[in-house]
Amino acid sequence: MSSYLFDNTDAQTPGRFSALETCYDPVSRRQLELTGLAPGWRCLEVGGGGGSLGDWLGERVGPDGEVTITDIDPRWAQHGAQRPPHVRLLRHDIVTDPLPTARYDLIHARLVLLHLPERHRVLDRLVTALRPGGRLLLEEFDCGWTPVLAAPDEASAALFERVEAALHTQLEKVGADPLWGRRVLGAMAGAGLTDLTATTYAESWPGGGPGIALHGVNIEQTADRLRANGITDPELTAFQALLQDPTFVVNSYPLISAHGRRPHPEATPR
Repeated sequence: MSSYLFDNTDAQTPGRFSALETCYDPVSRRQLELTGLAPGWRCLEVGGGGGSLGDWLGERVGPDGEVTITDIDPRWAQHGAQRPPHVRLLRHDIVTDPLPTARYDLIHARLVLLHLPERHRVLDRLVTALRPGGRLLLEEFDCGWTPVLAAPDEASAALFERVEAALHTQLEKVGADPLWGRRVLGAMAGAGLTDLTATTYAESWPGGGPGIALHGVNIEQTADRLRANGITDPELTAFQALLQDPTFVVNSYPLISAHGRRPHPEATPR
């Protein structure tokens, strides 16, 4: 199983998924619609998390289509309501487990490759799994641009920046790339995809809101690593309190949605 800084077995995991779904699912659904998504399509949702986008894809492709939702720990996508037969949930490690070749009309992954040291190899695998003409949508954060937009004082802003910088250091230590969002479109071009486009979404996150809660979950899950990086317990306590202060506002993680198409093979000259 691939390394991942945020432990998916942790009790805080549902809080992360809830924050991501609340803030970014509407954005992802719009981007998925721009691929031309239609009934009958075969779709792969990589790193499905809580399963919200995979279930939505299932509604859009209908019973004549097919949606496979994968995750290294699919428990969080299991729920009481039974999924229709054309939507299946699969335990799967995108780095090591097999993928079919030239099968999917659409592959979507949000905030997956950012965390993988093997991201370029995984990208090549995803391209191979697309049918000719199939669409790949990768959505990734650029964690390098999360400015403090308002703060009760300069010390609060400096604390946020210090703790976030320590988190980025820990991400890099396990092979993640906090700046992958700004590199993803170029990587897709290098993997042979065409018709490339990208859009960036960001918003303000005030203290106490659903978005900024993502920072709280991330810091809570990585507290031991951050202490080893020089962050003190009083700083961690102050950081969590700051996230509840409505006078504190940060820019959200910018989500870069990059589209590409696997080209059809050139016709053989006669």
